[in-house]
Amino acid sequence: MRFMSFVTSAHAGPPTAELIEAMNKLADREVKAGRMVDMGGLTPVAMGAQVRIADGKLSVIDGPFVEAKEVIGGYAIMEFRNKEEAVASAVEFMQLHKDFMPDWEGTCEVRAFAGP
Repeated sequence: MRFMSFVTSAHAGPPTAELIEAMNKLADREVKAGRMVDMGGLTPVAMGAQVRIADGKLSVIDGPFVEAKEVIGGYAIMEFRNKEEAVASAVEFMQLHKDFMPDWEGTCEVRAFAGP
């Protein structure tokens, strides 16, 4: 099954060099094992845009977005046998954040792709 994990946080700064190194080691291991399909960190919301429909009108809004409290900082697409494996992987990934950025707070959401 293919799963997407994405990390949300209100933390505005970049990850520490130690966290980046630990994440790269984990990603390298997952690629070699054939589980990682794709992954990436995202640029700050100030560099993005939102395409929105509200009150029947379509609009494009450039970042930063005043109402954004937490933003998606990165994602991973992985192949696992089941949800339990996907959650275990997310726990390992989030443990890296706890170990290398103890004051960081955020969430890693894990969801399976719909369909075959």
